[in-house]
This record gives sequence, C-alpha cells and structure tokens, in this order.
Amino acid sequence: MKEITPEQLYDFFQQYKICESLTRDEVKRLSNYLHERHYKQGDIISDMGEVGEALYYVYEGKVGFYSKNGHEVVEVGTQPEGTLIGEMSFFDRKPRNLRMQADSREVILLELTRPMYDRLKVEEPYIAVNILENAIVSLDHLVRTMSQDISAMEHYLMGTGKR
Repeated sequence: MKEITPEQLYDFFQQYKICESLTRDEVKRLSNYLHERHYKQGDIISDMGEVGEALYYVYEGKVGFYSKNGHEVVEVGTQPEGTLIGEMSFFDRKPRNLRMQADSREVILLELTRPMYDRLKVEEPYIAVNILENAIVSLDHLVRTMSQDISAMEHYLMGTGKR
C-alpha cells in the first residue's frame, strides 16, 4: 500500500477546492496530522449511535450513508471522492444518525482525529481555520440540497409538481 504524498494531497485539495488557499508547505504540514484509512466495499466506517471522534476526506471511492427503516437498513445517500464526511457528529459531539459504509471496491479516507484536530488548532491555527471553513461549506451544501429536496417534495405533494 503506497502512502499519499504531500504533493498528491496538495493536488487533491486543489482539484476538489478543499482548503484551496493552503500553500504546498502548509499542506505538507497538515499531512502530518492526517491518517490514511483503507476500506473495502461493505466495510463500516462509522455506525449509527457512535459519536464522531474523527472527520474524513474521501480521497478515493464512494461512501454510502444508511439508516434503519424498521428492521431493514436502507441507503439514504452517498458522497464521492473530494468530499468531507463525518463533520456533523465530530463538531456537535452527538451520536451519528446514519451508518457510513464503503460503497466502492476500495475507499481511501484521510482521517483527522479529534486529538490531532485539537493539536492542529494550537500548532497550526491558519490550517485549522481552513478545515473549519471547509466543514462549514460542506454543511451548507448539505442543508441546501436537503432544502431543495424538501421543496421539490412539497411541490409534488401539493400538486404543483404532478403532471
């Protein structure tokens, strides 16, 4: 298993507009706080009810989100590479509502644990602020997508969307 280099991490961040204001040197320093995690399809990354002790960047593959519907576990969404996942429970320290699971043959995540984030805030505050801003943008995207979905459903249920 070949490790992701700081140069590859910088290119990844630039490609997906993640912490894009960080310089190559800052990304190299950030790479010391991240842990590379590999999962195979079907592996559970984090389960419902757990409190998030890490947040993750999806470096490769796709992560599915699952909820229980009675006795069944159903997929409610996915996140592709280039996205941040796990940030809600990480920041609010409340149990996860969904299971995060590897949905592609191989999934590579870049993990930032709570202890490493706490160190980063003290040792590299500019980098920590960039990560926090990225999390805000990620949550904003989630809220906007949910709002659009709810609006579309309301239009459909109220008759304006039926044809």
